Amino acid sequence: MPYDFTTWTDRRNSGSEKWNDMLRICPDVPAGVVPLSVADMELKNPPPIIDGLKEYLDQAILGYTEATDEYYAAVQDFMERRHGFRPPREWFVETPGVVPAIQMMIGAFTAPTDAVLITTPVYYPFRSSIEANHREVVTNELLIREGRYEIDFEDLEAKASRPEVTLYILCSPHNPVGRVWSREDLLKICDICLRHHVFIISDEIHFDLIMPGYHHVSMGTFPERYLQNCAICTAPSKTFNLAGFQASNIFIPNPCYREKVTGARGYFALNIMGYKACELAYTRCEDWLSELILHLDQNRRLVEDFLAERLPMIHAFPLEGTYLQWLDFRELGLDYKALEDFMHHKAYWFCDEGYIFGEGGKGFERVNLACPRKVLEDALLRLERALQ
Repeated sequence: MPYDFTTWTDRRNSGSEKWNDMLRICPDVPAGVVPLSVADMELKNPPPIIDGLKEYLDQAILGYTEATDEYYAAVQDFMERRHGFRPPREWFVETPGVVPAIQMMIGAFTAPTDAVLITTPVYYPFRSSIEANHREVVTNELLIREGRYEIDFEDLEAKASRPEVTLYILCSPHNPVGRVWSREDLLKICDICLRHHVFIISDEIHFDLIMPGYHHVSMGTFPERYLQNCAICTAPSKTFNLAGFQASNIFIPNPCYREKVTGARGYFALNIMGYKACELAYTRCEDWLSELILHLDQNRRLVEDFLAERLPMIHAFPLEGTYLQWLDFRELGLDYKALEDFMHHKAYWFCDEGYIFGEGGKGFERVNLACPRKVLEDALLRLERALQ
């Protein structure tokens, strides 16, 4: 059935984080401007989730709740169908979001004298989570080769070999540059980390959002020696626009590492509606997801074609995965703070500024494509008028 990817909702005064940020930055922003920043969608939620939650609330007792057999089966079946592995129930660590899980694992898996490696520019909560745990941040900068980002494996190995580096946080698919890493790339990472006794946290939260022609390879499909050296972070939040439920499933195959998390956390579970929303998403919404991917791919093409034809000084990197387009504004000749001011107060573009993802992000913008086409068209025209 066709789903609604054309309606947008004015989320002022709704508590939306990104709408509030936009209004704090620019209180007089014109009506009709939609922020394209934080990674939740400006799209209607999947109807099967809304209908299923209504049915559930009619009969539920809203007390302390643990995962049910139905919940585990829904997650396991979904992972097996779409990602080629079936996580055993003992691997599960349910947390209220991937970022809290990463913060918790940094504290559990490292000592105060340890360092944590990240590949930048990268999702900025990686750095803030490391710093919140008072660990040293070590960066491995992505390389741009022939208009595409690649991992600098020589530098990665050099950094991983440092004795204080004991943990690597991988973003797969990569946010913000939109790369979907190949199996060969991931095996190189795994081998480097095994050689140097570096544990891997693989953040795969965007792993369902893969553009046509590309394929995500989950760490969950790897041989046992690699599984024992990684934690795999997943959630329905990006895929089905459920970030407000704060539900995620972390898979930790190694029982010693799993015990470091579960043994120290005390009572911990998802909220009751998070369990049900995840179960509904994974059992009733794959048709919606298929249509969403086509919609995102059309939005990707819209941005690339518009920029190539009308604003060629702005370069769009190929979007392979996520719904976050990485745009290069460096030809405008503005420093990163002047670019931010131009975007906010001239173009009324409220994206995520590239510099927040690391030094290599200065001069770039991350644009959220999970919105109706009309919203994106209006934004592109505003940008063109501001540049003129």
